Amino acid sequence: MAFFLHSDWFRAFFINLIIILIAHRLPFLTKKGWLHAGILGTILLGCIGWNAWIAVALYLLFGTLVTKIGFSFKKSKGIAEGRGGRRGPENVWGSAATGTLLAIIYKLLNGYGEYFLFIAFASSFSAKLADTFGSEIGKRWGQNTYLITNLRAVPVGTDGAISFAGTIASFVGSSLMGLIMYKLGFLASALSLTIVIFSGFIATLAESVFGALFQHRIGWISNELVNFFQTVFASILSIVFAYTSL
Repeated sequence: MAFFLHSDWFRAFFINLIIILIAHRLPFLTKKGWLHAGILGTILLGCIGWNAWIAVALYLLFGTLVTKIGFSFKKSKGIAEGRGGRRGPENVWGSAATGTLLAIIYKLLNGYGEYFLFIAFASSFSAKLADTFGSEIGKRWGQNTYLITNLRAVPVGTDGAISFAGTIASFVGSSLMGLIMYKLGFLASALSLTIVIFSGFIATLAESVFGALFQHRIGWISNELVNFFQTVFASILSIVFAYTSL
């Protein structure tokens, strides 16, 4: 683990420290959330570089913005995110744990397997932004919501519920994150972009199925754990798609 003592890591730490000190007043994260975001940013910057850091910063930005859309309405219905939409440490790692592990593996392997690792990295965040877009837009504009497993009508905000507006928003979120990853150089071709978009979208639908079947029945399964499972599934699915398309 000697590479963690390299000067690049100290540089990554101090860069993130300065950015967090400047940005911590923005209504994106809680105080502890900003601390954990700094740890995340240091790992990404040290393992991959600025493109990974910027990608996750944009994920946070778009995720926060879509959460704020119709926030007063969602709050009045009791289905808004807590803490005024600010994310805490559990949200940071529920969204980014998979991507962080992939970044560390990339560093440990000295870039070996970059094609598959980058597609998996991109897909993990594509899935999470798809989930956020679908959930937040669905809660605001999803007029009719149905349980994904049996299409039975259920209240907005039910685990495993989907709506037409939310489903379309999920695909938009997955596509947006895929395009960001493409522009930042993680994806080398239109095929890779397509793989990431559909892996993220499919994983979001799978997350709804998982939520409908298990989340309300097993108390220790939290939203953050479900998010982790979702991003892992998206990454594995994208690697399978990428491998079979060679």
